[in-house]
Amino acid sequence: MRALPLCLLALLLAGCSATHKTQPIVNERPIIEQPKPVKPKPAPRPATVKLYKNAEALVGTPFRDLGEVSGESCQVSAQDAQPSMSNARRRMLSHASNMKANAVLLHQCQIISGVAGCNQQAVCQGSALNVSFK
Repeated sequence: MRALPLCLLALLLAGCSATHKTQPIVNERPIIEQPKPVKPKPAPRPATVKLYKNAEALVGTPFRDLGEVSGESCQVSAQDAQPSMSNARRRMLSHASNMKANAVLLHQCQIISGVAGCNQQAVCQGSALNVSFK
């Protein structure tokens, strides 16, 4: 008597496993390869621009005047850092580099108060030059 339920159970399990066909598991979402991250190229460094503080240094040197350049550094509110002459000069040299100049003759650098949008502003002005070095 005890053997009958065991035989029926064994038969039932054998029948279920015989009718069930195993199919490979298929991922429904297609595998998309992630693109490799692109490393950003470093920005090209601007060409070195020489700063001349007086015109006497250019005497006897051939050059071409490319135009006026200026650079600013602004102190927006009284709590901000003071405007920097060196930042204004650096920005002036950067503008000259964008004009393909290799030198700047500095005219003046000064701090101005009461400029719209700035509590104080450092401004440097000069001439962008293309100097033929010997």
